[in-house]
Amino acid sequence: MATKKKNSAFMAPVNYSDDLKAVVGAGPLPRTEIIKKLWAYIKKNNCQDPVKKRNIIPDDKLAKIFGSKNPIDMFQMTKKVSEHIKK
Repeated sequence: MATKKKNSAFMAPVNYSDDLKAVVGAGPLPRTEIIKKLWAYIKKNNCQDPVKKRNIIPDDKLAKIFGSKNPIDMFQMTKKVSEHIKK
């Protein structure tokens, strides 16, 4: 009989800041779902640099999460999002 795999910490629902809720909706949600919804928002609102697809150009809501309206690399994005997750 196969044993059930334990969910990783990334699958555990977490609470997060009001600024992040404004983009991804109310929680708690797993980190993976937060990032998925964040990418959906970025694509829906044309916040991805059309030339350098790794860069995100924040609108007003994303600027509150990323701390600036300056373009941000998608790999830096997860670090900034982590700052809004309540421990």
